[in-house]
Amino acid sequence: MPFVYIVRCADGTLYTGYAGDLAARLHAHNSGRGARYTAGRRPVTLVYTESCATVGDALRREHALKQRSRARKEQLIGRQAANVVVPIPKNRN
Repeated sequence: MPFVYIVRCADGTLYTGYAGDLAARLHAHNSGRGARYTAGRRPVTLVYTESCATVGDALRREHALKQRSRARKEQLIGRQAANVVVPIPKNRN
């Protein structure tokens, strides 16, 4: 399943891309083998993901996200972060 993602670079900038394997792509960005844009801005942190049904859908969504202003991308990132549920470990006493 293809994914669209946004990473935050060490300098605070955002990079949008798509990948079939997010872990491998994130590793590539952080090892300097990712996009030229992120090579000099390492480390990068994954801040947004969205799954797509097809590669074509992912490419269209990536293009749409790249057209957004930084402020609108930050809103999108914030909305996704607000919906993340962090499990609280049970007390083992």
